[in-house]
Amino acid sequence: MEVKLPFNPLERSRVVEKIISQEGKRKYYRFRATRFYGGMATADAVGCCFLCVYCWNFGRNLCPERAGHFYSAEDVAQTILRIAHKKGFNQVRISGAEPILGPETFEHLLRILEIIEREAPMTRFVLETNGFILGSDASWAKELTKFPNLLVRVSLKAVAAGKFEKITGARGDFFPYPLQALIHLKKTGAHFWPAIMGEFFSPEEILSLKKFLRQNQINVKIEEEELALYPLVEENLRKRGFLGKPKI
Repeated sequence: MEVKLPFNPLERSRVVEKIISQEGKRKYYRFRATRFYGGMATADAVGCCFLCVYCWNFGRNLCPERAGHFYSAEDVAQTILRIAHKKGFNQVRISGAEPILGPETFEHLLRILEIIEREAPMTRFVLETNGFILGSDASWAKELTKFPNLLVRVSLKAVAAGKFEKITGARGDFFPYPLQALIHLKKTGAHFWPAIMGEFFSPEEILSLKKFLRQNQINVKIEEEELALYPLVEENLRKRGFLGKPKI
């Protein structure tokens, strides 16, 4: 799909959701065992409201119409539970894309959570989200409180409009939404934490983020990811001016 930067992420969410959702099903491109957080079964999805410069799944999220296959919530839940059982994991997740783009993807996610809670009540589900939709409306976060074994990891991109736009490709005026997601989650009593790509946050920006967390009575413990410099990631970093001279 054609994308002109910067874009409106609310509009992109709606467009992408139409592409990757179909009669309760969603697009995924693989299921696997991963080493993260001590080992977990992972469903790698397709489709995001951002186009982050360092995203390892950038190509599929840029053109979701060309990637993946449609799977029902039942298919996804049973597949990752089967992988978890085989590997002896007690954790599962959806990765590679944004799980919540709108009502259709949210209902798909809730159905997965319901099945996992019923079939494997001791299994933890790590919801990896950029927090954009969760920050747009408090009611989204409230729905998640029904699942006691749900952990929400909110990946923050920046604490200022300019860098947010440069990193995500989305318009800078939308940068407060992921931060607002933390406030919404705090109010619901959810188990959550913020995560950042450490290389893209200066010491001053980390201090600013911690100040924001303290002001809102949120735990200041922040997970720091490490940049994986895949060829496409390096190319995108150069194009957006993060590495050397941008390509024309």
